Amino acid sequence: MNKELEMTPNALVEFLQKPASEFTKEDIIRYIYEKDIQMVNFMYPAGDGRLKTLNFVINNAAYLDAILTCGERVDGSSLFSFIEAGSSDLYVVPRFRTAFEDPFAELPTLTMLCSFFNKDGEPLESSPEYTLRKACKAFKEVTGMEFEAMGELEYYVIAPDEGVFPATDQRGYHESAPYAKFNEFRTECMHCIAQAGGQIKYGHSEVGNFTLDGLIYEQNEIEFLPCPAENAADQLMIAKWAIRNLAHEYGYNITFAPKITVGKAGSGLHIHMRIMKDGKNQMLANGVLSETARKAIAGMMCLAPSITAFGNTNPTSYFRLVPHQEAPTNICWGDRNRSVLVRVPLGWAAKTDMCSLANPLEPVSHYDTSQKQTVEMRSPDGSADLYQLLAGLAVACRYGFEIDNALEIAEKTYVNVNIHKEENQDRLKALDQLPDSCAASAICLRRQRAVFEKYNVFSPSMIDGIIHKLESYNDSSLRKDMEDNPEEMLKLVNTYFHCG
Repeated sequence: MNKELEMTPNALVEFLQKPASEFTKEDIIRYIYEKDIQMVNFMYPAGDGRLKTLNFVINNAAYLDAILTCGERVDGSSLFSFIEAGSSDLYVVPRFRTAFEDPFAELPTLTMLCSFFNKDGEPLESSPEYTLRKACKAFKEVTGMEFEAMGELEYYVIAPDEGVFPATDQRGYHESAPYAKFNEFRTECMHCIAQAGGQIKYGHSEVGNFTLDGLIYEQNEIEFLPCPAENAADQLMIAKWAIRNLAHEYGYNITFAPKITVGKAGSGLHIHMRIMKDGKNQMLANGVLSETARKAIAGMMCLAPSITAFGNTNPTSYFRLVPHQEAPTNICWGDRNRSVLVRVPLGWAAKTDMCSLANPLEPVSHYDTSQKQTVEMRSPDGSADLYQLLAGLAVACRYGFEIDNALEIAEKTYVNVNIHKEENQDRLKALDQLPDSCAASAICLRRQRAVFEKYNVFSPSMIDGIIHKLESYNDSSLRKDMEDNPEEMLKLVNTYFHCG
């Protein structure tokens, strides 16, 4: 038996005995028949970054075949700001590989994510999901390799404080119960996400925890495994939806907002990336970071200012991206260094077999650990449009292969020290800075938009819409204006509490 199909929590994969990428319409219909599924849901992300839902009762076999084949018509003007009401009809058509049994539905329900199509039956150019597909296609055509990604999804759980076993303020990293209060909730979330097809690496409590006005705020994280970037975005969308739904059942509140109060850890959405060819990770060569990886990093160094337009999309994002915290502000990269924008984490490149050292009864495993090496972009947060963000990162990594001086840029922007320490101030001053507001991010995107529009990856109308939205916040001096105004800061936090 294929080990990748054994022990799967995804009911469709287990029943059909094939990976989700191979699901067909016939598979979906067979599952519905044999599992007595009574409802079908279509879900799709709109311009606000949240999933929308369309419910279908299975009237008969002919109707089921019709909706799976043809999709359905929806009002695009209610989903996206760039679509006018006078010509707003769009089609939504399910992608069978995303099918899962809804863990929250009272009736047996099969849910699928959908793609958008225009009146001519063509993929909607400005759909975020199609933009990511185009970005991955362009990356492969230019480099001959495939772009993979995964996210670290950070969020706060908020519930009444019972006052027992209080956690140490801002010291919650990997804490166990009873000091961490929501470990069991997080594991239930992970189970629901895995049932829906999410490929999870692990979960844990994070640094942030505090109490305020009788409520406990505890930060958690669920991290995923690398996979094709299109799948990575789908999994993150489903994960946010699942966490919120389960929290609602428990009576908890959840926020993925980048900042919820002053002086406490904000929540990021770190994105790990790797580049694959013929099933092999290209990020290492002879145990060290490869030229391929350094070219991709150089591309991210060049386009980092405008990537914030996709990954940091409301004013509170820029209250997280401040100096002297683990969130980055400087455009640089380094090894195992959390003060940089792009981090090269430990990648099991050592030649020792740690399993046999820790377990003397075990033989040497000869496990291929080179598959585990990634690089991590640390600026994005939960306000991101997931598809636009991953598309932007795919463009940036591709750009590193299109410029002649990529390796020189990588060398110039590499740091191996904590740049926030006093003795490293000269090095810090030589680095470019990330934008400090939505308004500044819009300026950067306008300046660099041609790179994102190349190969028709980002449509001009999508870029125009992103710039317009960022400029509408009028926040160029907001961080300075809020320095001594906690009341206004709280209003801002409440406004964007449920972003993304």
